[in-house]
Amino acid sequence: MPALDGMKVLDLTQYEAGTSCTQYLAWFGATIYKVEHPDRGDPGRGTEGGGKDSLYFMSFNHNKKSVAINLSKPEGRELFLKLVPQVDAVVENFTLGTMEKLGLGYDVLNAVNPRIIYGTIKGFGTSGPYKDYKCFDWVAQAAGGSFSVTGDADGPPMRPGATVADTGSGMHCAMGILAAYIQRERTGRGQVVEIAMQETVANYMRMPMSRRERAPGEPVGRGAEVSLAPTGIYPCTGGGPNDYLYIMIVTQRMWDSLVAAIDRPELAIDDRWATVFGRLANGPALREEVAKWTRQHTKFEAMELLGAAGVPCSAVYDSEDILGDRHLRARGMIQTVHHPVRGDWDELGPPIHLSDSEVAMAPAPLLGEHTAEVLAAELGVPAGDVASLAAAGVLSLGPSTVTA
Repeated sequence: MPALDGMKVLDLTQYEAGTSCTQYLAWFGATIYKVEHPDRGDPGRGTEGGGKDSLYFMSFNHNKKSVAINLSKPEGRELFLKLVPQVDAVVENFTLGTMEKLGLGYDVLNAVNPRIIYGTIKGFGTSGPYKDYKCFDWVAQAAGGSFSVTGDADGPPMRPGATVADTGSGMHCAMGILAAYIQRERTGRGQVVEIAMQETVANYMRMPMSRRERAPGEPVGRGAEVSLAPTGIYPCTGGGPNDYLYIMIVTQRMWDSLVAAIDRPELAIDDRWATVFGRLANGPALREEVAKWTRQHTKFEAMELLGAAGVPCSAVYDSEDILGDRHLRARGMIQTVHHPVRGDWDELGPPIHLSDSEVAMAPAPLLGEHTAEVLAAELGVPAGDVASLAAAGVLSLGPSTVTA
């Protein structure tokens, strides 16, 4: 049985931060009713243009049901409020104040369902001096500190490529909702679960910030790996932009394993590199010696040879490497999903594995695909009434796609 079998969520999220939250709940087996505007749906549907739901949208909305309701119309708001007592949670990541303008703030929802759990994700939270500031993933990463520790020691701050603020906030929100869900089983009361994207990134900064004790009062800098010679990125054969291997040496045993694996035992007894301090002081020359070996191998050959020898390392994976990786495929992380409009796509599956809970991957829904089904099942709305509401622009019945 899926872990969250029986849990129901009204999903008002869009783009990535909020949709990541409800994606995790769906992966655990919760029923997710994705409430979208009847005309445009989640804005993420149209990010790539071409009149098709984007791969971006598809990646964050597996296993959800699309219910297209216009919440700005009184009839749409009334339908939504009738759904609230039927579910366990409502999740949104609108701009601060949007839910209140719609007449759907937490106080209103709690009045119709005191057990409701209300998940909200904002860039800077719902309080504090920055609460009204607009925010996206990279804005939150800058504000949370990740830019400041990314890049070369003598270079400018750099923007990390992974969207850890968005997806990370979604994961944090899902964790908070599950905690509130468990607490509600004891108390019978719902509550607000609030996530600020800035705080999510700051939470991921705990390890870098622990280095403050080395230089109290000074900002933690970039290029932390220089203290771990010969840790670094090494070129491999192929000549492509990602034909590199990353090696991380932390202990003496790892160093011994490295020199043995590359068949360079003389490096271990060379006075320049025989000690940790010597390897640090003579890092550039040592890295060149290691690079002589890596240049003779592809990044995956080098990874297999060193990994098997006990050396922590990895090829620098690009997006195509990830999708084709035999290890990720063997573990079910890469799955082929059939979309009714776009066909078969390889997509990333859930990274959390539960031994007694399995949920098959289903494609992201078409806009309004499940409107009639859900309103009939949850509220008993007759088909004729649904059709009338659709004709009045309150609902969309799909299936359809959104043109950007």
